Amino acid sequence: MSISVGDKMPNVNIMLATAEGPQKAETGDVLGKGKVALFAVPGAFTPTCSAKHLPGFIENAEALKAKGVDKIVCMSVNDAFVMKAWGASQDALGKIEMLADGNGDLSRALGLTMDGKGFGMGERSQRFSAIIENGVVRTLNVEQPGAFEVSSAEHMLGQL
Repeated sequence: MSISVGDKMPNVNIMLATAEGPQKAETGDVLGKGKVALFAVPGAFTPTCSAKHLPGFIENAEALKAKGVDKIVCMSVNDAFVMKAWGASQDALGKIEMLADGNGDLSRALGLTMDGKGFGMGERSQRFSAIIENGVVRTLNVEQPGAFEVSSAEHMLGQL
């Protein structure tokens, strides 16, 4: 069963990709305070994620913050080194927090995994976005397999 609007975000160990290198954290520390725009992608450096999803949140970062978002977080089932390299290649560092769910623990706790074995990717996160306020899910937008419509920054802006 997947997480729903009104549910509290699970508290699991994750890694953040920072300028200083990987930093251990818990999701409660990253997602539990203020209004957070969270979006998850199946994989760093993958076509839709790199051409549309992450760039949309970078381009709309100021507009999201103008609507009350305190922090924007990008999550993927990749390690912190990959997330840092991807963030750097997209000029996202300093604008978007790059959350590495390397073992998929957060994706599983949310009930939002997908089987990417047919593509050589193993278990990954589904593509989704959420607005989280003080650790509680206020909106949740889960994409249908292969789609990129409801998890975009533009869609999220319309929800704020």
